Amino acid sequence: MTGIRVTLKLATSLDGRIALADGTSQWITSSASRARAHEMRAAHDAILVGVGTVLADDPLLTARTIPLPARQPLRIVADSHARTPLTSKLMTSLNVGPVVIVTAGSDARPHVAAGAAVWRCGNGLRVSVGEFLRRAEAEGIRTILLEGGSHLAASFVREGAVHELAWFRAPILIGGEGLSALGELGLDILKSATRWRPVATERIGDDVLDTYVRSEQ
Repeated sequence: MTGIRVTLKLATSLDGRIALADGTSQWITSSASRARAHEMRAAHDAILVGVGTVLADDPLLTARTIPLPARQPLRIVADSHARTPLTSKLMTSLNVGPVVIVTAGSDARPHVAAGAAVWRCGNGLRVSVGEFLRRAEAEGIRTILLEGGSHLAASFVREGAVHELAWFRAPILIGGEGLSALGELGLDILKSATRWRPVATERIGDDVLDTYVRSEQ
């Protein structure tokens, strides 16, 4: 699709849940795992989340390593209808690093006025993965860490745009009422499922970080 390498980072319970049914997710994984995730952020050109994550968690999306990186990754929100609050941590921390709001064509002039960049990448209804990646590549981005949510992650998997999975698992069970790490993929036959090859396993305290790359077979 493009030359951009996308890593999907997941932080879940053993049964693949990212939050309780009410959305509570702080904190499933340990502080050591979160520190490792900040190292991942620092190693990527950009961090991408969906607007649902912004509305639910109000993340800052900076790389808070020790020492801090020389340059913060570009912070990007897939936000079809420009719902990112102007009072969010992202929009009130533009002095720390730039923010891009990716819309499907909705009016985002207030975000531009506040200092964010706005990319239109869609048909008016939803953000197009392909259009977004082409725009990101044109802007010089080579690596993206995709941190969710589940619907955005599923859209990238469906498009074959994820190259690597970085899956943090905590030794807890949440159950079927919890929120799944991945949205619907629209599979009707099992052989259509994307296959992944394990390449590394790292113990981080009681948590485990498994790394997979997409299998071409």
